[in-house]
Amino acid sequence: LAAALGLPFAFAAHFAPDFLDEALRLYRSGFQPSVALARPHAMAAIQVFAADTDAEAERLFTSLQQSFVNLRRGTPVPLPPPVDNLGDHWTAREQALVAAAFREAVVGSPATVQRGLAAFLERTGVDELMVTSAIYDHAARRHSLELVAECRDALAG
Repeated sequence: LAAALGLPFAFAAHFAPDFLDEALRLYRSGFQPSVALARPHAMAAIQVFAADTDAEAERLFTSLQQSFVNLRRGTPVPLPPPVDNLGDHWTAREQALVAAAFREAVVGSPATVQRGLAAFLERTGVDELMVTSAIYDHAARRHSLELVAECRDALAG
């Protein structure tokens, strides 16, 4: 519909990435210029968890992973604190579901995040990114977003 009406398009790849590439292809191929927009303009939302180290970012990511498993089990609760090891928190099937749902997530140190964002932007060609980060600790969430902003600036420069 966005393509037919010549409007911008956004895709929620932060929790439902299955048809991201196909949706972007369909949007771009079917785009009709309008008064609002002369060319396609696409945005994707993705999860980004940045920390000083890859290990700490992976630890922060466990809050979202636990939350997703709880939701799938029908026992949603507020975002849980991160854990050092998810081994006992989920089954192999649940782990596979989480990996599929969050396969577009970029998780790591600033260098890892910058490479991940660059690769995502190169692959998708989106014009904008919406970043979401379900991080339990406010200070850690703020630090993550500051690191993401630095990566954004480095990629833009």
